[in-house]
Amino acid sequence: MLKGKKFILGIAGGIAAYKCAQLTRLLVKEGAEVQVIMTKLAKEFITPLTMATLSKRPILVEFFNPENGDWNSHVDSGLWADAMIVAPATANTMGKMANGVADNLLITTYLSARCPVFVAPTMDLDMYQHPSTQRNMQTLLSYGNHLIEPNAGELASGLVGKGRMAEPEEIVGELKNFFQNQDKQELLGKKVLVSAGPTHEKIDPVRFIGNYSSGKMGYAIAEELAERGAEVSLVSGPSQLSVIHKNIKRIDVQSSAEMHDACVKEYEGADAAIMSAAVADYTPEIVEGQKVKRKAPKVSIELKATVDIAATLGATKTKNQLLVGFALETQNAEENARKKLEKKNLDFIVLNSLEDAGAGFNSDTNKITIIDKDNKTQNFPLKSKVEVAKDIVNELLTRINGVAP
Repeated sequence: MLKGKKFILGIAGGIAAYKCAQLTRLLVKEGAEVQVIMTKLAKEFITPLTMATLSKRPILVEFFNPENGDWNSHVDSGLWADAMIVAPATANTMGKMANGVADNLLITTYLSARCPVFVAPTMDLDMYQHPSTQRNMQTLLSYGNHLIEPNAGELASGLVGKGRMAEPEEIVGELKNFFQNQDKQELLGKKVLVSAGPTHEKIDPVRFIGNYSSGKMGYAIAEELAERGAEVSLVSGPSQLSVIHKNIKRIDVQSSAEMHDACVKEYEGADAAIMSAAVADYTPEIVEGQKVKRKAPKVSIELKATVDIAATLGATKTKNQLLVGFALETQNAEENARKKLEKKNLDFIVLNSLEDAGAGFNSDTNKITIIDKDNKTQNFPLKSKVEVAKDIVNELLTRINGVAP
């Protein structure tokens, strides 16, 4: 998968720099070419001689060779590579990357790169959790960079927590998955609608009826679809999450009525829709124009049913369109999911139950069951929502391709 690929490995000054020897060795073993660029501080943790020996290429540190004046062109390097890996990515280096502080060859090369960039952070627990570091990582994600999450464990300081750079084998695995998906592009030319997040139903200018949905599942599905080549319309309720892939058009809405209108519009030209949003079932009959003041010991709010978005799409879908729904249940899970499947004219439904630990709202994991209109049931173990998104998209793909599920 990596044979013939060209990689820039940018090494910053962190203790995890020692792992870059093994990372380079693994990439070369896969048949890849590796050009190492080091910061000055990185040389204190691993020697250029070691990296040059393993990569079989001269190591670049300075903008030019002080002995003969040869220019180390960051532009040429950025055009040469199929991907750039910044590992270890320290808090300092990520801050420079996020804010364009081009004071070394690694950063100028990053700013010139036209290839995908993978960032493998490493630092102590408190540095990793600091708001500035978290903000910089979100900024890098918003630029389209790929973040390789650090592991939790014992850190150089002696503290235990998140901040250990991913192991070389994990980084190589991420690269393989990326290029495998890039090469496949199974959904190229397909348009898919995804709904995600909660809806907020206004009571007055400062209050609303909502739920605990973060949007993590829907956003993961949208990213997976886009990675496979689909053109994605993501209709999102209020969420703190960011869209990464350029193939995703994000449409922000607040209420169930706004989400309904956006989904109906986007579904008209779509090949499929995955309705993962947690849409409110009821909304206030009257929205007060001013903040409701505390007066009586008890107040009542008259509610009316919202329009069922999935059912609306199910009633209008053509024979060439697919529709996928979600069911979050707290009791009689499969029975209720099957009723929704039939009532809303879905091709399959994704069931998750709050009775399962680690599943449901606001978690990074989910445990799902997929039930289709032919009554076929598939149970999946607890996984990260990124991995669950792959399972859901795989199921969708079998139907788009006309393969019997």
